[in-house]
Amino acid sequence: MKLKRHHLSVIIVAALFGVAGAFVYKKLSDTTPAADTAGPSGAIDVAAVLAASLPDLDGKPQPLNQWLGKVMVINFWAPWCPPCREEIPGFIKLQEKYGDKGLVFIGVALDEQGRVQSYVDEIGIHYPILIGGPEAGQLSTSAGNRLGGLPYTLVLDREGKPVANYTGAVAEQKLETLIAPLL
Repeated sequence: MKLKRHHLSVIIVAALFGVAGAFVYKKLSDTTPAADTAGPSGAIDVAAVLAASLPDLDGKPQPLNQWLGKVMVINFWAPWCPPCREEIPGFIKLQEKYGDKGLVFIGVALDEQGRVQSYVDEIGIHYPILIGGPEAGQLSTSAGNRLGGLPYTLVLDREGKPVANYTGAVAEQKLETLIAPLL
């Protein structure tokens, strides 16, 4: 019964993000996504983000602070999200190109482990993928995702300071221009 409740919670959270993501995607589809740099308003709770721990595809908890010291690109996504699927190939290329220079993409997937694993295997994602249940919605909000849309990407420098955040698909070239000087 507890397992069924957990699955229902994941499905509800995924559905809410899907609706919000579809709304945001529609609003942004005619424009290039804008970066919202983290300002003094405190909209991004970096301490909460770095204190979070989510299970990987094997179910092992992975604390986000383990990647402190690297440039982190934390991407909230789902396999059923078209703009998410659009941007991931670029993320894979950038991880391969800059991973040995201190870049790490961290995918926080908002779906069930089996569906996420299937997509990861299909497309060949080799960067860390974490499974976000209901707590991932709060983590996304802490990361600055005020709209609750997918995909949502937060870029942190090596010290864990926010550099930029994006709602909607981020073009590979645009992201590379941002992260290359941070490495």
